Amino acid sequence: MAAANRIDRCFARLRARDGGAREAALVPFLTAGDPDLGTTKTLLEAVCRGGADLIEIGIPFSDPTADGPAIQRSSARAIEKGVSLPKIFEMVVDLRRSFDIPIVLFGYYNPIFHYGPERFAADAAAAGVDGVLVVDLPPEEADELYRPLRAAGLEMIFLLAPTSDAKRIRVVMRKAGGFVYFVSMTGVTGSKQIDIGSVRGMVEGLRSHCRLPIGVGFGITTPREAAAVAAFADAVVVGSALVRLIEESSGSDALAAKVEEFVRELKQATRNPAIAAA
Repeated sequence: MAAANRIDRCFARLRARDGGAREAALVPFLTAGDPDLGTTKTLLEAVCRGGADLIEIGIPFSDPTADGPAIQRSSARAIEKGVSLPKIFEMVVDLRRSFDIPIVLFGYYNPIFHYGPERFAADAAAAGVDGVLVVDLPPEEADELYRPLRAAGLEMIFLLAPTSDAKRIRVVMRKAGGFVYFVSMTGVTGSKQIDIGSVRGMVEGLRSHCRLPIGVGFGITTPREAAAVAAFADAVVVGSALVRLIEESSGSDALAAKVEEFVRELKQATRNPAIAAA
């Protein structure tokens, strides 16, 4: 049996928390290179200090169709700065010198295809990446990337949505690793407020089909919402709210401190959801 990677160990640690109280993983998302790669590395360090359990790093892409305006703008700013996959890997290597947090690269298949799936898998693993989520690569078409990722010891994470039926869930679960990312709503990121009650029912229904931890993302913008989702999900993903904070405070000497404090508040909510959501 293959050794558990950082993602597996993260969820095992949270499940083994003393006292058996529920603690969901906090998963912040940052776009690599927004506003520049040096600042991204500083912000990733701030996110780690704030208590993140796992990090999603967005690979900039010119046509991020699943993302809302905030993340689209962040991707455009990063592309203008010349951010590339080799530079992202170098940043991950630098981060690994100080932090052992699980890292998932989040993006679209076009940049990976042009880089070369096997080369991408090898370089990602060498840099210290733990998993990859490709928004526009369904499991039926994923073997070209899935096989080299698994050979390199990386997990491939897949999306499920409110529209996913039992057949679709079975197809995803044949290849999914690390955790399942449940998209809380139809539409793009940051476009609507999350309907907690509806999402809870869907996640609880998914449990009987899913052998992996379930993370919920899209529409979670406040610690209170994070706490409400943490009461039933295994992970809470916060992206657009964090990207907007970076956009609004870009250039400020206090940017890293603001990001760290926001992440700390979110983590406190996922650590004690019953209290934070009250």
